[in-house]
Amino acid sequence: MELVVINGPNLGFLGQRQPEIYGTEGMDALPGLVERLLGEDAGRIRLTLFQSNSEGALIDRLEEAWKIKSDGIVLNAGAYTHTSLALADCLAWTGLPCVEVHLSNVHARQSAMRHTSLIARHCIGAIAGFGIMSYALAVQALWQRLAVQP
Repeated sequence: MELVVINGPNLGFLGQRQPEIYGTEGMDALPGLVERLLGEDAGRIRLTLFQSNSEGALIDRLEEAWKIKSDGIVLNAGAYTHTSLALADCLAWTGLPCVEVHLSNVHARQSAMRHTSLIARHCIGAIAGFGIMSYALAVQALWQRLAVQP
């Protein structure tokens, strides 16, 4: 199974940037977390990681995932979650199974703007508030949806 993990703006320094909000682990911890969650099934998943601060580059990567027939997307669009109609439109037309991810609990954040997701309606689910483990849980959810269930 081919899954693409896409990170948006300001997520290139996970584990270093504001660890009190986003935690101290970087994306390099993800394969180990997935292996702990899925055991031997983790070997059947190929994760491709991508990060960009550019909205256009994120859309280009989603289109590429559709073009090469990736099985699913784990997407942390960062602030674009709350502002990007273009990203939402791309998720809508590609139709790829997508899990929205956030490191922090965006619903507990002070800014009411962070409580609204423009991409949520085009995702099969959302996971927030568990730091880097949010990504591993999203991979597990996609695995359950795509490989295990008929």
